[in-house]
Amino acid sequence: MSDSSRTVPQEQLPSGDLHSPPTPVINLGHLSLDSTTRSCVVNDIAKACRDLGYFQVINHGISQPVMDGAVEAASGFFELPSETKEEFASEDLRQPVRYDTSSKDSISVSRAFLKHYAHPLDDWIQYWPQQPPIYREYMGKYAAEVRRVVLQLMEAILEGLGLGKGYLNEKFHEGSQLMSVNSYPKASQSATAIGLAPHSDYGFLTILLTSCRSLEVVDLSSNTWKTVQQLPHALHVHIGDHMEVLSNGRMKTVVHRALLNPEEARISIASIHGFALHEKVTCAKELVDEENPPKYKESSFSDFLDHLTANMDNKHRNFLESLRM
Repeated sequence: MSDSSRTVPQEQLPSGDLHSPPTPVINLGHLSLDSTTRSCVVNDIAKACRDLGYFQVINHGISQPVMDGAVEAASGFFELPSETKEEFASEDLRQPVRYDTSSKDSISVSRAFLKHYAHPLDDWIQYWPQQPPIYREYMGKYAAEVRRVVLQLMEAILEGLGLGKGYLNEKFHEGSQLMSVNSYPKASQSATAIGLAPHSDYGFLTILLTSCRSLEVVDLSSNTWKTVQQLPHALHVHIGDHMEVLSNGRMKTVVHRALLNPEEARISIASIHGFALHEKVTCAKELVDEENPPKYKESSFSDFLDHLTANMDNKHRNFLESLRM
């Protein structure tokens, strides 16, 4: 149940540069306005997916109390005694709930995490931690709300690809949702500044809620690291590997990393969305022709987990590269 499809060798990483263009900010409320306005927003989303692989969304309909509640629930879990958290520890990536720390996770430098499935919520919530007492209620509310946002975004992205907002509608509605709940300590002079090594996510979309600024992405236009601004009430959106596959390379997955914040400890909640476990993702046939042959082999979430299991000792494991034709 790792959230990353690949880590990137240090020698292939860009240098830091904070002068790259600002992160696009999309007002999701405008998608429900008149057709002309919607078309403009769809075009803006499609451009961000093609050029950058990431953007932020505001006016997304998730209330601040629901977002704050999810962060509170996450903080409460990580404050539990070690023996309570360790009840969820496992090296089996297919466990419905799994806790781990940087001491054993090959892409973490300094973090603890809890990962669990969240859709269908009624099927999975019974496996979630019962401590703290608010965890299931608060995290469940957020998980359901963020899934609604993802389905809205998927319609716009598919529309932007020319596939139509109803494309593969049933498969997206029946797809998987994995919550990766992360805790990063406050940075210190004696510790490394990296909390999570550079990687990309396996699925179609990742929605990231973070308690404070510390996310960096690779800016494709300049091949430099870019610090993502922390906007009030905004959510960060990542394009994942399977979106790159479905779009036959038109949209690009984003490599990102987490830094430790020198001012405070950090909580982040990544909601990662893909097809159901064994459902294969292929290049959309509508985007394949003689000039644009398929660039990737088909694969599923299950194939991704198999790939990770087979490469547990390889810190440079790269699922997307294994799919290239």
